[in-house]
Amino acid sequence: MDREPDAPLRERLIDVGVELVRAEGTASLGLREIARRAGVSHGAPRRYFPTHQSLLSAIARRGFGDLGSRFLAAGAERPAPREHVRALGRAYVGYALEQPGMFELMFRHDLLDSTGQEPTGGPRLREQTLPLFGLLTGLAGACGAAEPEVTAAALWAGLHGVAQLWGYGSLPLVLGAGGDGDAAPRLEALVDAVVDAHLGADA
Repeated sequence: MDREPDAPLRERLIDVGVELVRAEGTASLGLREIARRAGVSHGAPRRYFPTHQSLLSAIARRGFGDLGSRFLAAGAERPAPREHVRALGRAYVGYALEQPGMFELMFRHDLLDSTGQEPTGGPRLREQTLPLFGLLTGLAGACGAAEPEVTAAALWAGLHGVAQLWGYGSLPLVLGAGGDGDAAPRLEALVDAVVDAHLGADA
């Protein structure tokens, strides 16, 4: 198996990593375990990913690709700017809660710092956030924000906080949203509140 062409094996290693992080979380992403599940020797990943971080970054890029697809779907019906921002917020928080392991990996400081990433592996991981942030910035401007980049950054921070605190169970606890019936509306209301806090309430 180790003699397969580089691209298919490289992609298989990433595929295995994606499956592992989705099923078992970031703690499962050891090089040996990924190699074992890919059916190759434990040293094989080093031929395609010179460091452990470079493989983790390649896996995390898949997460940003998936999130980008959700952002595209959120704007598919060309909603008005404010409704588009709401849809992006729901997509972002929804992804974080559906894929907590991948979401954690995507925003790991050591990976975003880009240290140890392969030089030919495409854009550095932190640069994967730029198109998504650019979309949010454009929409903030279309909604009349005086400083669109600052507003977009504050929105992002607020949505990220909602995603993490909801995932930890802290927000459901303080809002009394423990049951399945009221959790989704409460979460949607939180996203809307973040949007309104930074774009102003609907006229």
